[in-house]
Amino acid sequence: MEKHCGRVLTPATASARSPAARTDAFVAAGVPVVELRDLTLQFGDHRVLDGVSLTVGAGERVVVVGPSGAGKSTILRLLAGLQLPTEGQLLLHGEEQRYLRLDQQHPPDVRLVFQNPALLGSLSVGENVGFLLYRFSGLSESEIRERVDQALEAVGLAGIKNQMPGELSGGMQKRVSFARALIQDPSQPRDRVPLLLFDEPTAGLDPVACTRIEDLIVRTTTMAEASSVVVSHVHSTIERTGERVVLLYDGRFRWQGDLEEYRHTDNPYVVQFRTASLQGPMQPAEG
Repeated sequence: MEKHCGRVLTPATASARSPAARTDAFVAAGVPVVELRDLTLQFGDHRVLDGVSLTVGAGERVVVVGPSGAGKSTILRLLAGLQLPTEGQLLLHGEEQRYLRLDQQHPPDVRLVFQNPALLGSLSVGENVGFLLYRFSGLSESEIRERVDQALEAVGLAGIKNQMPGELSGGMQKRVSFARALIQDPSQPRDRVPLLLFDEPTAGLDPVACTRIEDLIVRTTTMAEASSVVVSHVHSTIERTGERVVLLYDGRFRWQGDLEEYRHTDNPYVVQFRTASLQGPMQPAEG
């Protein structure tokens, strides 16, 4: 066992359901939720990503790790439809993504949970959580309120829907953003497995807050019957939220494997990252 984020780590939370216990929505998806095929993103002469390939299955929780500046958040921006690759293919639910999300009439069900909660300050907590439903669902006010209440209760925030974001602590605001990710986009086919993206969700948090957010990542992914990709360099987050780990350095995936393999591999990139050693193939970015 290792100590990270100020405590002794234990195996992934017992509250996470095993793959065999997941709902039929996970099993019914016949194609991967995510496929990156020799994907490259280049700006001028600089290759941010260089021929990376990755598959994320239905219901799978993947953590992308690596040092700062390795290109981890770029992976999320591509998956969220905020950028397009220079070369290669990005497929979501088997469909190649050739246009930015804003340019698609029916974009895929991808829900990005930002490092900053990104709540709308002029709307109440309930209006933030139910934003998609109020705009697009056609549901009655009572039905929307019921779904919002269920989402807030799931993240331990029952009874605060009438408060404003500015009245909440930073940790509560982050949990509201998790509740928002639980809301089903009414425009999406119900047989599609959602993709949840978490960008450095525990960066800068104290140990207790880390644990709460890590448990919420697992619970939210399970309740939404989703797949998830977490970008993090916090070891406790890797241990508690990941089923599979991918290490990215200098624009390339240097190692992939399940969590148990991550703990014991002698791959030099993983060993250096795991032990926080200055000795190894990864060197700090200049500037």
